[in-house]
Amino acid sequence: MTQPPQMSPDDVQHQAIREQNLRAAAENTANEARYADPRDAAARFPFNGRWTRRDWAHASLFATLGALVIGMVPGFSNAMRTGGEGPQLTTLSLPLPPLSATPRAQAAQQRAWDLAKVEKGQTLGAIFESRGIPAATLHRLLESSSDRQALTRLRPGAELGFDQAADGRLVAFRYDRNDTQRVELSLAGDQVVEKVIERPVEVRTAVISGKVGKSLFHSARKLGLSPSVINTLTDEVFKYDIDFDRDVTSGDRFSVVVEQTWREGELIRSGPVTAAVFTAKGKPFTAVRFERDGKGEYFTAEGRPLKKSFIRSPIQYARLSSRFGTRRHPVLGTSRMHKGVDYAARSGTPIMAAGDARVVSAGWQGGYGNTVVLDHGKGHTTLYAHMSRTARLRRGERVSQGQVIGYVGSTGLSTGPHLHYEFRVNGVHRNPLQHTMPPPEPLTGTALAQFRQQTAPALARIRDVEEVIYATVPAQPSQADAQVAAASVPRGNRG
Repeated sequence: MTQPPQMSPDDVQHQAIREQNLRAAAENTANEARYADPRDAAARFPFNGRWTRRDWAHASLFATLGALVIGMVPGFSNAMRTGGEGPQLTTLSLPLPPLSATPRAQAAQQRAWDLAKVEKGQTLGAIFESRGIPAATLHRLLESSSDRQALTRLRPGAELGFDQAADGRLVAFRYDRNDTQRVELSLAGDQVVEKVIERPVEVRTAVISGKVGKSLFHSARKLGLSPSVINTLTDEVFKYDIDFDRDVTSGDRFSVVVEQTWREGELIRSGPVTAAVFTAKGKPFTAVRFERDGKGEYFTAEGRPLKKSFIRSPIQYARLSSRFGTRRHPVLGTSRMHKGVDYAARSGTPIMAAGDARVVSAGWQGGYGNTVVLDHGKGHTTLYAHMSRTARLRRGERVSQGQVIGYVGSTGLSTGPHLHYEFRVNGVHRNPLQHTMPPPEPLTGTALAQFRQQTAPALARIRDVEEVIYATVPAQPSQADAQVAAASVPRGNRG
């Protein structure tokens, strides 16, 4: 027999490797044939019982994604618990209560009001015409309104409201009948529907105190006092004792008790002044309001009327340019007695009667120019000269204190616009700045008791405010030593 040739060790190793590769290829072919069925897809990835790092990473990723899906999808977690332990949750669809019709009705009633304020001298017809509203529409409103007279007599500053369609047609109109009532007139076809809205007001008693800065008016307005209240202080309450052009300086103090009317959080009116204390050049002046015989008057804290027979100056906000006494006449150039005082002011400044009087004369008097002479009784007369013109006065006519009797000018022997003012007692000239009249009689008896009872709370409020702000200042009713304060107590609603 022929013996097969002997194989070298290398050939034996190569043959063994070739046979191993052939067996592996055969096994792979058999596996592919056995797992070709797609229904047995999981067998394509045989698991040998040990997890690799890659298997753990994949498992963690899928677990995290599953937790996120369960937490984010509503109802998914509840569905997963179905059939499990613990209580089962059931979702029910409950009907919601019907929406109230009130908000919708209120929204429908809200209108886009275009507001306008009545200017001085402006009429309702002119306002409607400026907005392109026909006069026929205005007549319909006047005929249907129960306040025809109120609409035809609008006061300056009154607020009107207009609701107009895109084509300019008037849909509704509103105005304030008074402080507590607002009237709305709605136009629906040929009909005008009137609606009255009640607007309650609240009256508060406020104490406002402060110091005079550059001017009394500026300081008082900054603290909230209205111009009418400031004018009451200067032109009515203290005009007999304080010359606000010369006696008031920076640093002087004032305290005012005033009634304020509020509506819907808005201050609509101030006054009257219940009590006031003004300290000018270190001297305090007190005034308290009290009704006597149905008429409101101002008295001192002791009950003596503040109103005197004569006011200190017949002209407001004027500069004293020449005093009483001997001087050199600016026109004649001679030295002669100046029998009055001169107040320099702009031409046309009103001149007031110094006291209640009867007109003696009103007209031209030589070097005096246009002049008015008044008789105040008991031998007292006053003269007002160099006027640009006098008021319409007749001889014997009665005039009241503070009434305008003429206007500043420069007629007669005058070098510039000013008022020459003379004061005479039984025909003898007296210095108006120094002559004093006997004080008026104070309240007595029952009137004085009523006065003290009614005015004590107002003076106490001023004292309380000043004690809080100036603890070192003695608390006396006649002292106004407050810097900046405002306190208010409501008195109640008025509807």
